[in-house]
Amino acid sequence: KKVASEQGVDLATLSGSGPGGRIRAADVFAGAPSVAAAVHGAAFTDIPLSSVRKVIAQRLTQSKQTIPHYYLTVEVEISKLQSLRQQLNQSASGDLKLSINDFIIKASALTMKHVPEVNSSWMESFIRRYHNVDISVAVATDSGLITPIVFGAESKGLETIHRDVVSLAERARENKLKPQEFQGGTFTISNLGMYGVKHFTAIINPPQSCILAVGAADKKIIPDTNNESGYSTGTTMCVTMSCDHRVVDGAVGAEWLRKLKGYLENPVTMLL
Repeated sequence: KKVASEQGVDLATLSGSGPGGRIRAADVFAGAPSVAAAVHGAAFTDIPLSSVRKVIAQRLTQSKQTIPHYYLTVEVEISKLQSLRQQLNQSASGDLKLSINDFIIKASALTMKHVPEVNSSWMESFIRRYHNVDISVAVATDSGLITPIVFGAESKGLETIHRDVVSLAERARENKLKPQEFQGGTFTISNLGMYGVKHFTAIINPPQSCILAVGAADKKIIPDTNNESGYSTGTTMCVTMSCDHRVVDGAVGAEWLRKLKGYLENPVTMLL
């Protein structure tokens, strides 16, 4: 019993190899959780797992093992979006500082109206399609990643979305979110552009069917038929959607990204 306690093994889960099924020390060691061997000669520190880290590990492992992921990437020209953002922020006289991510949240929510299949969950014997668009926004905290939710994003304006995200992110980092503010959601956005990451793929946040990974904006030369030279300088970014193939077929995911790209490249259409 002492050895089992030290090794973190429940004796009820073991089958004994001794006389009459008696459990021996060797059985306990064989049933102990495996621990990766340290590299010979390397100094290290073992960091205990927080409850948040354990949940993250469990859910993301489950996602990669049980959800058939596939990935779609498009490049978006965002010069008009940057210009509109600047105009709106200037008109607010410093009271508002909209981010690119606020526009992406709004555009994603509006796109769900055109391609509602993405706003769904796999429920084993049926697919559940949600009527509201509740967008989870990935936020990095000291204890790990958390995804607070902007509820009903399809019916909210940019200013309301911005204030929701700022409030949620602040309370997430202070560990003050209520469970209902981060458990659920129908779609997730993860943005690593502020770290200079140009492109990445994200793991789906179950029971959702899709997650959008947003990369950094990058100035580059792009084709321009309206320019005599045939090209101009613009700002682009890559967005990649990870999809659950059980729910969202490739053509559906591609159509969703096409609609999203339309909103982001012509952002005034979000305001109509």
